[in-house]
Amino acid sequence: PTHEGRDPALLRRWAEAADAFGAALAPGPRTARIVERDDGLDELLLARYTSRPATVEICTDTVDRAERLIDELGWRSWYPVGSVRAAALAHESAHEHFHHRATRTALKEAIGHTALRLGRFRVLAHVAGAEEIAAHAHARTVCGLGRSPLLLTAALAAAVGAPGREN
Repeated sequence: PTHEGRDPALLRRWAEAADAFGAALAPGPRTARIVERDDGLDELLLARYTSRPATVEICTDTVDRAERLIDELGWRSWYPVGSVRAAALAHESAHEHFHHRATRTALKEAIGHTALRLGRFRVLAHVAGAEEIAAHAHARTVCGLGRSPLLLTAALAAAVGAPGREN
């Protein structure tokens, strides 16, 4: 339970603010090491960033399945060959940025959701899902994709998460 009772127009404004923030987030140097694994489909995982130590895990089996799904759906013009891995790395790079307080605070300011106000002082609230939307927008922009990787993520989850699925 996170946003069930919220006004859809408010949620849209927050999502648009997070998307704009992620699209404008400058790509920085990647300091995380990259580790490949081949068991992502078992966990429905494409990639993951962990901060200690800074690591991006790329699930090669899920990347391969996503590339095949793009062809099956006729989405190649939106997601060129190799873009799944590139977008996953860019997405996780955004999460690496969000590990820093200044970036998290800047996102909260961009969204503008107030948790508490005392006179002229206010405390900005965390909006669940905002970092994910921003990370997808960052990946879309950095990789020059025709659509958000969020669309592909949803299609992939539907394809591999369905009962009796064929990977």
